[in-house]
Amino acid sequence: MTCGRSSGPGVVVTALVAPRARDLDRQGGRGFLILITWSSLSRSCTACGNEKPPRALWAASRLLVRAEDRRKARVARGLPESPIKVTFTAGGDLDPGAKFFAAGGVEKIVYCSSGAVDGCRKRLGDVATVVDAGDPVDLDTMLADLADRGVQRLMVEGGGTVHTQFLTAGLADELQLVTAPFFVGDSAAPRFVGTGQFPHHPGNRMTLEEVRPIGDVILARYLLTRS
Repeated sequence: MTCGRSSGPGVVVTALVAPRARDLDRQGGRGFLILITWSSLSRSCTACGNEKPPRALWAASRLLVRAEDRRKARVARGLPESPIKVTFTAGGDLDPGAKFFAAGGVEKIVYCSSGAVDGCRKRLGDVATVVDAGDPVDLDTMLADLADRGVQRLMVEGGGTVHTQFLTAGLADELQLVTAPFFVGDSAAPRFVGTGQFPHHPGNRMTLEEVRPIGDVILARYLLTRS
C-alpha cells in the first residue's frame, strides 16, 4: 500500500456519513453527507472500533479510550492508555480551555504556521506542544514530525477541510466510512469533503478491504492505493 509520501505514519481518514434525501434522488443513491465534523475544537465525537490502535488522533476532544480492557490492551502493546491528540492552526488563536486540551491526560500536539508559533506558545502555555510546521502549514512536515515522535498510525477525524487536504494530497492510506441508517434534511449541513482534485476518481477507484456491521451502522474500509 503506497501513498504520496516516502515516510511517516500510516494515515486513516474516518467519517460517519448518512444519506441525504435530496442527493439520493438526484444522484441515484450516491450522495453522502458528513454528520460528525471538526469545524472547531469545542465539538466532540466518538471513534469506531479498529484492530490496529492509532497512536495519534487528529483534532478530537473526547477520542479517549473509555473501556478498561481496551486501555489495558493498549498498554500491553507498549502504547499509552489513549492516543495522543493532534491539531493544526494557521493563526494560533486556540483556546487553552477547549475540550481538546482539557479532556484526558494525554499528550497534545499543535502544528502551527511559522508566523504564529510564538504567540500560540504563549497562549497555550504548557497545555500542548506547539511545533513550527512551515508557512503555510505543511502536512508532509507534520507527518514527518509525528513519525520522529514514534507515531506509526494517525486517525484523521476531519472536518471536511482537513479531509480534503489529506485526500487531495494523496497522504491517506485508508478511508473508513461508517454509514448511519437515517436521513439528514439539511442542505446546508457540512459535507465529507470539499472541492478538489482527488487522486481517486472513476478511473482510479479505491480498494474495498472490509465491510462490517457495527450495531445498526455499517463500517466500510477502503485502501487508497495509487495507480
